[in-house]
Amino acid sequence: MDVLGQVVTWFSAPEQWTGRDSIPVHLIGHLALSGWAMVGGLLIALPIGIAIGHTGRGAFVAIGLSNVGRAIPSLAILGIVFPISLRLNLGFGFVPTLIALIALAIPPIVTNTYAALREVDRDLVEAGRGMGMGELQLLARVELPVGAGLLMAGIRTAAVQVVATASLGAVISADCLGFFVIKGIAIQDRAEIFAGALMIAGLSLLTELLFAWLQRRVVSPGLRLAVPSQVRIEAGTGEQAGAD
Repeated sequence: MDVLGQVVTWFSAPEQWTGRDSIPVHLIGHLALSGWAMVGGLLIALPIGIAIGHTGRGAFVAIGLSNVGRAIPSLAILGIVFPISLRLNLGFGFVPTLIALIALAIPPIVTNTYAALREVDRDLVEAGRGMGMGELQLLARVELPVGAGLLMAGIRTAAVQVVATASLGAVISADCLGFFVIKGIAIQDRAEIFAGALMIAGLSLLTELLFAWLQRRVVSPGLRLAVPSQVRIEAGTGEQAGAD
């Protein structure tokens, strides 16, 4: 209870809300890192997932590489990218953290986009072809609308992972909420550590709720009950598992 009182006191202190190392500065930095990472991840992963999902070609390689990327810890990616970024004069904190977060966002988006398109009933696709639809029309009018639930589930998973992991950027001085955890550990301030962790957890939860809402919005009401929220493809087997 004493720690909770200290946390409330920490949040109410004016210095936490003004200045270079204030909560607003690091919150904006955290959101900027996460937002740009999602933009980069979507620009890379969506075309790949759509291409292999629509054509069925190259799925083994693309999904395999995605699963390999998922297996590498984000901190390890950050450790690899950081010295390269310094060598190329790309910056100290923002750029290497951004690259690591983009790498984190790609696997779930590729995997779920591929699965979303491959799960569309082939009879619907063939019916569209029989009506004279071209490949782009099939993609836009049949496959993407029907597979929107699984596709958004991948984006939702990526967004939550990115927001939660962006805090690691504090290790290399990127502006993010992880700053307060790192600083608290350095000065042995339990209240600051708890406050920083609380803000990271709260932002991650808000991200989950926002993307859950968006996922419901993009899925046709007639398909909502039939579409699982997440899908996972096991490396090398092609087996799929859905979970609400």
